[in-house]
Amino acid sequence: MHELAGVKIGGSNPLRIMGIINTSPESFYKKSVFTDKPTISKVSKLMEEDGADFIDVGGMSTAPYVKTLVSEEQEIKRITSAIGSIQKVSKLPISIDTCRAKVAKAALQLGAEIINDVSGLKYDKNMVDVLEEYRPSVIVCAFSNDLIKGNLVTQTRKLINQSVTMALKSGVPKNKIIVDPAIGFFRQKAQGILFTKINSDWLQRDISVLKNLNKIKDRYPILISISRKSFIGKILDEPDPTDRIYGSLAAETFAALNGADILRTHNVKATSDVIKIVNSLKNLKKGL
Repeated sequence: MHELAGVKIGGSNPLRIMGIINTSPESFYKKSVFTDKPTISKVSKLMEEDGADFIDVGGMSTAPYVKTLVSEEQEIKRITSAIGSIQKVSKLPISIDTCRAKVAKAALQLGAEIINDVSGLKYDKNMVDVLEEYRPSVIVCAFSNDLIKGNLVTQTRKLINQSVTMALKSGVPKNKIIVDPAIGFFRQKAQGILFTKINSDWLQRDISVLKNLNKIKDRYPILISISRKSFIGKILDEPDPTDRIYGSLAAETFAALNGADILRTHNVKATSDVIKIVNSLKNLKKGL
């Protein structure tokens, strides 16, 4: 049975929720940004009350379509401050959204239990050493430094398997690995550095992946992060992430019905309601 920081994932277990706290003002959805300690404490406590199973903290935006790179020192300062603020009011496991080994290590030293690496452990060669030392739970995203061609569902699974192999070689137990197909991170061009280059339509890639989650997840539970993302804005013609709540909930419902095991979201209460309805309908269908 797989787990994330001791929380059972996949199989007959409930679909889990990961709430997002960004400490990076450059993040694409400004209403997810919280920089002062009292607000972070308040928001994290509310997330716990609203049904979150984990809190994911980011100290540097990884949105591929904007330049958001900050120094490691700045990222460490942001996430360590947030970790302390969360721990004062909540016992939820803390995940750190980072691709940098020094940042991951600083977070793990303070009690964070999950590393969520959008580069699939491929950006910083020292990340595997940190995993070997601490053996945390790990979320690995599909990622490549090279141009990806061909069937993008098949290629996504291949890239994920590469990162899973890296995590296993570092000593992370198989049951502590979760995979993420990286919705929004496959692009033809981008300003940031954390994206996978493709020569086909990125919107169709993301839609195809969501339709084929069970082909991608294979032996590992899958986390889906689609809240307010650009593919929703593209479909709805809504350039402002603030106006994408209904689209986000529809996409999350689709993901839940297609095999997602964890939903990473800005909208914990609304997503929690979605999951309750989905689970109730699933259970009703089984009972007929």
